[in-house]
Amino acid sequence: MRVGEDARANLARAREAMESLQLGKRPKPHFAVGFSEVGQMLAVFTPKRWELIAKLRDLGPVTTAQLARMLERDDRNVHADLAALFEWLAVQRDEDGRVSVPWAEIIVDMKLPAQPAA
Repeated sequence: MRVGEDARANLARAREAMESLQLGKRPKPHFAVGFSEVGQMLAVFTPKRWELIAKLRDLGPVTTAQLARMLERDDRNVHADLAALFEWLAVQRDEDGRVSVPWAEIIVDMKLPAQPAA
């Protein structure tokens, strides 16, 4: 296996974290999840769920019922979408039961299949 961009980026983040710790600073948090297939990613991050994520970023922490009202969607559907997004850690729930998106950005990165030799 050759070292690719992902490995270089991970090594750079590790180096930055170690340097921060050596200076007595808190390292910048980084979290990532991966999907083995594009279809899996598209099943989790549907257009409605991206809309939900964007609305949560605009609103800040809210209850599921408040979010459903703001999205003008059925509570059950919003609850189901949140459950899927909780599973992938894209959203979180605080001690008061309010949901929010703790991330400043969500980057979706997909690799194309290897090109067959000619």
